[in-house]
Amino acid sequence: MQKFNYHSHTYRCGHAELTMKDEDYIKEYIQMGFKKMAFTDHCPEKNKIDNRDDMRMSYSQKGEYLNSIKELKEKYADKIEIKSGFEVEYLPGEEENIRELKEDTDIIVLGQHFIYDNNKNLKPFFARDSFTDEELMRYAEYLKKAMELGIPDIVAHPDTYMIVRKKFGEVESRVANIICESAEKYNIPLEINLAQIFNNTYNIKQNGKRVLNNDPLEKQKERISNAPYPVKEFWEIASNYNIRVLYGIDAHFRGQILRYNELVELATEIIGKETIDKLNFIEDF
Repeated sequence: MQKFNYHSHTYRCGHAELTMKDEDYIKEYIQMGFKKMAFTDHCPEKNKIDNRDDMRMSYSQKGEYLNSIKELKEKYADKIEIKSGFEVEYLPGEEENIRELKEDTDIIVLGQHFIYDNNKNLKPFFARDSFTDEELMRYAEYLKKAMELGIPDIVAHPDTYMIVRKKFGEVESRVANIICESAEKYNIPLEINLAQIFNNTYNIKQNGKRVLNNDPLEKQKERISNAPYPVKEFWEIASNYNIRVLYGIDAHFRGQILRYNELVELATEIIGKETIDKLNFIEDF
């Protein structure tokens, strides 16, 4: 089982658990026997583009965030290797600012949550607005360009685009193939993201609030059909490429890391063991 995770957030992004300190994440990773981890919180924007509330740290928090990681790295050096990083989105014209973030850290995760529309307005996937085929292809081209430029060390939730699609058809397949071809060409790992599984099983909403539950695994399996990703069809296509694959916990909440083994089992339930067995999982990174 993979004993590293390079997709973890902090309270600074505004939508992670506000009472969970950076050190609390480290303690959960150590409890689970992880050897390496990276904080890759949603990146601050030097040029403010994403004006949505509670989506990322402010640029003024960048220094404090990196200092916190440095202190924890020293404190827990004998127990776990801690890396610094950011989760970024690629947008044309922002290459220099993204490279600045890359120079300041160890790991850059590309988590493309939005694109520009034809009027250069931000169009996020999580708003669940309809996306045209052209816009979906733009998402694929953004990922392709980012990999070509050497921006990401990891591409997170590459199948997130299915949030705005009801079925996996020809265009959706084309998007998957573009992403996988680029990942293979530039040798950049793709992440099977476990966060949406967690948010639809162990961390379900009750009366508008997220509540952590300890229901048995069989009960959790009844809930995974609501998870928008991972997407079985995407990973079936990915399994035909010579690409590296890893799991990403995408930690935002207390107890999420502690459910890692169960979340991997639930991901296998969604994707299918036959496809999982064909994927080239990284043992170390």
